[in-house]
Amino acid sequence: MASITTRRVDLPSPGPGQVAPWLDCRVAGPEDAPLLVFLHGFPEAAFAWDELLAHFGEHYRCVAPNLRGYPGSHSPPEVKDYRAQLIGADVLALIQALGAPAAALIAHDWGGAIAWGLAAMAPQMMQRLVILNAPHPALFMNALRHDPEQQAASDYINLLRQPGIETRLQADDFAGMWSFFERFGGATWLTPGLRDHYRQAWSAGLSGPLNYYRASPLHPPTAPTDPVMHITLPEAMLHVNIPTTVIWGEADAALPPSLLDGLEAYVPHLHVTRLPQATHWLVHEEPAAVIHALQAALNRTDA
Repeated sequence: MASITTRRVDLPSPGPGQVAPWLDCRVAGPEDAPLLVFLHGFPEAAFAWDELLAHFGEHYRCVAPNLRGYPGSHSPPEVKDYRAQLIGADVLALIQALGAPAAALIAHDWGGAIAWGLAAMAPQMMQRLVILNAPHPALFMNALRHDPEQQAASDYINLLRQPGIETRLQADDFAGMWSFFERFGGATWLTPGLRDHYRQAWSAGLSGPLNYYRASPLHPPTAPTDPVMHITLPEAMLHVNIPTTVIWGEADAALPPSLLDGLEAYVPHLHVTRLPQATHWLVHEEPAAVIHALQAALNRTDA
């Protein structure tokens, strides 16, 4: 197993007079090896990938950043600074700084939401895309508009968008945060050591992670005038033409496997690996199966 260290990567300033962002990263593997970049979701952080970093760091240069707003990374205060295109720009700058293209971009949950757009808009920056339980934006938007079951499953998003929700989530040793693991599949995997990692990450502040939800138009509609009912996603950001593997825990209570229906229309070079017993937390629940599926994706030449 490869050892894991931390490294801050400074990124170029987005413009004159603007603060240059940076990302705090967990890294493993030789610097001259092919690059794998891992993007975490909510309410996690880069440490969620540690088992995969240690495994794949034997043969790859593995880098898992704490995304914008997460511990140790650039955390601007305004909601507008957490739009998907800005978070994506951080990731592209990171890949460029590390030596593009990446052999694969591997992403879960919110990291996956960002990765879908990057693979469509900047395919030259990665050779493969691997998605873990993160719906394609067009399919997710359609489900939020028209599927009552998905609207109910995603109602937590509207809760997380509320002003001041941070105080409620932090109360009683982050009781409101631990409940997300139970709600979306259970937490038998949540060891005392992992709990300490989560407490440390959440203690650094919740506003950055929550601003991802506040800045996004994709949430269950609360009125016919909600933007999700009327926005049009540009075609250029919907079609992914690089080899793509989706690894899906089918027992995910928030993101059911029905969100995969119709994915082939947007992703022609697609391979889907289904884990019937895994939930949203598949990386923790079935790490061996995820590692096996990821290795297969890296070996695959067609998709």
